[in-house]
Formats: sequence, structure tokens, C-alpha cells
Amino acid sequence: MNMSKQLVEELYTPNLTATRERIKTDPRLKVLLDDKADPALFEAFLITWNSLGVYMTEPVDGWIRRAGEATVKAGLDDVGQKLIAHAKHEAGHHLMMVEDTKHLVARWNERRSPKLNAEELIAQPPTEAMKEYREIHENTITGEMPAAQVAIEYEIEGLSTVLGPVILEQAKRVCGEEILQGMSFLKEHTEIDVGHTALNEVMLNKLLSQVPDKAPIIAKTGASALDIYLRFMGDCVERAGKLVQSAAAA
Repeated sequence: MNMSKQLVEELYTPNLTATRERIKTDPRLKVLLDDKADPALFEAFLITWNSLGVYMTEPVDGWIRRAGEATVKAGLDDVGQKLIAHAKHEAGHHLMMVEDTKHLVARWNERRSPKLNAEELIAQPPTEAMKEYREIHENTITGEMPAAQVAIEYEIEGLSTVLGPVILEQAKRVCGEEILQGMSFLKEHTEIDVGHTALNEVMLNKLLSQVPDKAPIIAKTGASALDIYLRFMGDCVERAGKLVQSAAAA
């Protein structure tokens, strides 16, 4: 076995199997990715995911940097320094979601009703999953194993590499190639998170080699983060459905 992932496969992955399986089986995601998916629902999902995603994405670079600093203080210098370096690559990414929201809302307003306002959508109150997503980062940073931030990154950036290409292909098929002009965040992260996930795997293996006794809490952190993000995506599908219902009523 590749030594860069041996401990990940032995100590970490078995605890994530059930949560990862939900990527394929979640009924709300299956509706979105169905061969007969409603174009209006898919378009509404993209608007909802980007607008609510600003709340999820804006603090990311700060979380990773702070987790790295706390990891260094805990004596895990190598992993901590890598987290600090990685944080710089995440700064300002929420602005891409802001621009994507504006583009997609303009596209929607040309074709459909009710007419939407991008700023109002971005300012919507967070769902419970969105609140929990912020909480798990803060609790990890201040908890006994801030280096478990690596597991959060491994799962969430890994999700981009699994679902990203599928959503991009579905967008082109259901809504037409032009929709991709409003999907800059997803397009970029589908590409760059392949490299990030490989780096995260190396960091995670290094971490597990240094603190193998902490594998359960590290795995639990990764599984919880993925669970929360999948519930967030489900929330987006549900809100998209309500938006489509409003459009039908209009």
C-alpha cells in the first residue's frame, strides 16, 4: 500500500464509510441528479447553494489558519505549518460565490418568476446545518485536537472532486452549456481540490503517524463535517423546491 495513505486507510477511512455512502444514496441529491431532473429545480438549487454558500465559505481561510496556529502550539509543527500555508489559498473564495449568485439570479430573472434579489438571498438566515458547520470548525480549533481540521478539509474538498464533475455535467445536460458561466466557484474547486485532497491525505497520514491514539476523534470530526455539509446540500435542494413552487404559482 502507498505509505502516504496507509494509516488513513487503516485508522480513518473505516469510520467514514457510512457517511460517504450517503453521497450516493441521499434522496434529495438523487432528485437533483436524476436523468429527468427539472431544469427549474436545478437552476434554483445552484442559486440557493451559491447564495447560502457565502455564509459557509467566507470564514474558511481564517479557520484553517487558526487551526494551523493551534496545531503548532500543540507541538505538531509540520502539520500546523502546512495548514497555515494552505489557508492562503482559500482567502476570498466566497467572492466567487457572490458573483455566481448574481449571474444565476440575472439568468433566472430573464426567464422565470418570481423575480429574485441576489443580495437578499445571500443575507438569508442560516439553516441549522449552516450554523453547525461554523460550530464544528470553531469547536475543532478550540478543542483537544485542532489538527483534526485536516480531516474537515479532506472530506469537504474531497466532496468537490466526487460531486463537482457530476453536478457540472448535469448542469450542462439539464440547463445548457451557458449555465457554466455562473458556476465559477464549482468549476475551479472541482479542478484545484484534486491537488488539495492529495495534499490533505498526506497531511492526514502524517498526523495519524504522530498521534495514532487520536484517530477516533480525527475520524469523528471528518465524518461530522461531511454529514453537516450533506445536510446543507439537502437544505439547498429543499429551498430550491420551494422556489420552484413559487414560480409555478406565479
